[in-house]
Amino acid sequence: MIVGSIVQPFFALLTRAVGQVVHEHGYTFILADSQYRSDLELELVRNFHGNRVAGIILRSGYGDSNVPYLRRIQQSGIRIVEVDHIYPESPFAHVMLDGAGAVETGVRHLRSLGHTRIAAVRDHHPVINPDERSAAFPAIMAEAGLALPDAYRHAIPPVEDEAYRATKQIMALPNPPTALFALNGSMGVGTYRALKDLGVRIPDDVSLLAFDNYPWTSLVAPGIDVLEQPIEEMGRAAANILFGAIGRDEVATERRRFQARLIVRGSCAAPREDLDRSF
Repeated sequence: MIVGSIVQPFFALLTRAVGQVVHEHGYTFILADSQYRSDLELELVRNFHGNRVAGIILRSGYGDSNVPYLRRIQQSGIRIVEVDHIYPESPFAHVMLDGAGAVETGVRHLRSLGHTRIAAVRDHHPVINPDERSAAFPAIMAEAGLALPDAYRHAIPPVEDEAYRATKQIMALPNPPTALFALNGSMGVGTYRALKDLGVRIPDDVSLLAFDNYPWTSLVAPGIDVLEQPIEEMGRAAANILFGAIGRDEVATERRRFQARLIVRGSCAAPREDLDRSF
């Protein structure tokens, strides 16, 4: 299995679920971290190929596509299932969140509270950040009749420290957003840290919506509104698809999409337009 970042709780939970299914089937489990880089991913996949693994569960990296090489090793008998993020031209089986649907749910939640100035803490970029959620956000905002200023858009890698820096830059704008939407769990941590360091009150000064129901989101006050992914269910599904293909000695073709669940705890509230928003 190749994950995007082994230190992210999302991938820890996903890996545990996959590992349980691997153990049930009596196979050895090898785990690698691509750091979201497709060049490093290619090195790892080549090593796996050389070790004659039976199958690979892959969280595809960012950068040049490795689909041509993956096609070749699939033809050699290695079964492949992608999870969480896929190459646009991917022919492989996959297990994914309905990213666009989850973002739409989040924007609808914030819009229902009266927010019109909403910033996603991660903008789409074809190389740095080509993920489905950030790609969907501008169109979903437009469909809701909401403007998305260029100053709110920061194309950054999907990690905590980059979210921390971007949040500080966004909140320093003359007309900052009244709501921030962190598009993955680790970025939610970085966004929260930045708001705390700035002395920004949640939700009095700004609302915060994040992905992933990590333990910390229910321990802070107020609790964080989140879009929860069924991470362990997704991991088991990916592993079961893979072992089904291995058992049948055929290419895996099944593609599954899972829905996010909105959990409301209090970090999102109606905006107060009377506030001095110079942070």
